Amino acid sequence: MTPKLPPSQYFPSAEVADEDGLVCYGGDLSVELVLDAYRHGIFPWPVAGDEMPMLWWSLDPRGVLPLENFHVPGRLQRTIRSGRFEVTRNRAFAEVMDGCATAPGRVGVEWLTEEMREAYLRLHRLGHAHSVEVWCEGQVVGGVYGVAIGGLFAGESMFYRKRDASKVALVALVTHLRDRGFVLLDIQQANPHVVQFGAIEIPQSEYLDRLAEALEVEAHFE
Repeated sequence: MTPKLPPSQYFPSAEVADEDGLVCYGGDLSVELVLDAYRHGIFPWPVAGDEMPMLWWSLDPRGVLPLENFHVPGRLQRTIRSGRFEVTRNRAFAEVMDGCATAPGRVGVEWLTEEMREAYLRLHRLGHAHSVEVWCEGQVVGGVYGVAIGGLFAGESMFYRKRDASKVALVALVTHLRDRGFVLLDIQQANPHVVQFGAIEIPQSEYLDRLAEALEVEAHFE
């Protein structure tokens, strides 16, 4: 029998989300609330800066990247083998977050507010949030970060400053998640950047079922 998610003591069910995916608003970004949100298929995403109430979302459909069907294009495999990039984990978490906030095409986007930045730095210090960094000539030129709970890794964002750097980070992340026993990689929304790797969108109800199963898995990022 598929395990079911228990009710949250802080949030309504993700299934009450409106057509845009908004579940509720208000509250803070304390570690307890943020982790509880992820455990119930919900994530924070402000859209108007620190002065507005926090917004909490659960999308339908939901983007996931199946770890068992991950596809690496041949050209990218050659780039990885070339040794052009060095890959590390949890060495420069703040730099990866800042890179995601200032990546090309994101000028003026306010989703990564100072409150969000501080919240995920707290999660990182406590061992809940993790990053993969890609380096070239001593500089962080790409990366990805997210939150790990049980067998779930909730990917938050990625960036690049050199061609293919974010893709290299994603390949490294998926390889590591497989090795560590993770079973669900949540990407919130599928886009062309990740569809080429096998990303799909599934109904919210299916995502919540997969989430319940993933939370029963004992996996550790480090």
